[in-house]
Amino acid sequence: MTAPNPAPVIDLIEAFRRSKTMFAAVALGVFDHLERGPASVASLAADLGAQQQSIERLLDACVGLGFLRKNEGRYVNEPVASAYLCRSGDRSLTGYILYSNDVLFPMWAHLEDAVREGSHRWRQTFALDGPIFNHFFKTDEAMRTFLMGMHGFGVLSSPKVVTAFDLSPFRRMTDLGGATGHLAIAACERYPDMRAAVFDLPRVIELARELVSRSQAAGRIEMIGGDFFTDNLPESDLFAVGRILHDWSAEKIGALLAKIFARLPVGGGLLIAEKLLAEDKSGPTPAHLQSLNMLVCTEGTERTLSEYRTLLEAAGFRDVQGRFTGAPLDAVLAIKK
Repeated sequence: MTAPNPAPVIDLIEAFRRSKTMFAAVALGVFDHLERGPASVASLAADLGAQQQSIERLLDACVGLGFLRKNEGRYVNEPVASAYLCRSGDRSLTGYILYSNDVLFPMWAHLEDAVREGSHRWRQTFALDGPIFNHFFKTDEAMRTFLMGMHGFGVLSSPKVVTAFDLSPFRRMTDLGGATGHLAIAACERYPDMRAAVFDLPRVIELARELVSRSQAAGRIEMIGGDFFTDNLPESDLFAVGRILHDWSAEKIGALLAKIFARLPVGGGLLIAEKLLAEDKSGPTPAHLQSLNMLVCTEGTERTLSEYRTLLEAAGFRDVQGRFTGAPLDAVLAIKK
């Protein structure tokens, strides 16, 4: 009998090497440096404080990965690197890459123990207890790095999320845990009669204000500092939660949904932006991997639309609909009847 093709296995043996190559190049500032212009190995080694032969291996690997090109011994960013791998880009994913390098990569090394014990790996990896988001925001720099990483994904996802359903009947949306305001920006830019609020911790609101100010819809977006678990929620006929529910246990989600439901008027809605699993949980693979990430990092998990419907209906919501968007996040809309 002919042996199966080993390519999928070999690909995954090497997959972490590709990721770490990109992580290292971003962390060392390779793409930021080259965004200022082409450079030789010698000049990059000197400017980045690296050994010349070693960084040449890294640069050539980045050429092979499609991030750089080499012309007469000088390296240049490809457009994909300029767009997503430079800290200064509006669509930059470097925040999440640095978070992945510094936090997720070491935590995922303990995936087997997470599976055996069913709990996150913060103590095992970093000797840290307590709410994990306290560790994300331990310093202003760490907070900004994490939030800008979320912003990069938000720029890719939020325009698709706000067009997954017709939100034009709603007049005021509050994005709970709205981070940099990408969902509020997308909603207000898509729906000219909508006003929005970004509701997040006061330290986060400072960064949100900076990024929202760049939008043509900034005049219709309010900044509100607060904790959605403990503080009163602002008056709104549409609340949104993006990449929030997958962090928490069903019990905490239930309490938050009940709080949102009580604050909404009849006919009001809740928009959820999360990665949806297929009903039989056969895919998609990005949702599987994100669910494992939640196991390693949080109390939560990714869910199917039916699982979200069960949670939402228990809180009183009805008419729960879901849409796969093709973006990093999908969309669920539920209505208070």
